[in-house]
Amino acid sequence: MDITEVKVFMKEGQDKKLKAYATVTFDNCFVVRNVKVIEGNKGMFVAMPSRKMKDPCPKCNFRNTVRSKFCNQCGSSLPHSEPRPIHTGDDAARQSEHKDIAHPITAECRDYIQKKVLEAYESEKTKDPSLVSSPSSSRQPLPVKAPERRSEYVEEDNDIEL
Repeated sequence: MDITEVKVFMKEGQDKKLKAYATVTFDNCFVVRNVKVIEGNKGMFVAMPSRKMKDPCPKCNFRNTVRSKFCNQCGSSLPHSEPRPIHTGDDAARQSEHKDIAHPITAECRDYIQKKVLEAYESEKTKDPSLVSSPSSSRQPLPVKAPERRSEYVEEDNDIEL
């Protein structure tokens, strides 16, 4: 398996930990989108695409995100399945709320993906800032034409007597 293409979309607001999103193509036939490039405490790393975990409300069965206090559908209080962890400096609590959609199984594969994505990120970062593409700026806005104003009434000379 080879990575045949990596597209990097720089994230605006470089003061945040999330620096970019990447799209990785494998063997010109399989694509993984929303791979994140993150600046952590120990340097840059790649996070695979994930989704928030959800638990059903015992009253109405609406699926709310994990650790929600109240149901977003019926408003009832939700039971706490586990105590909220105290912030320890690492992102263990945040990671337990998300589940990877796609991820490498072996450490070698993870290292290979991370190396290729970070190389593409560094290459994109060195480009001219005006040429850096992002998902929101890659779409050109369509020109907006003001609607024509048409008068639907005909002025009549009406005499009003009081």
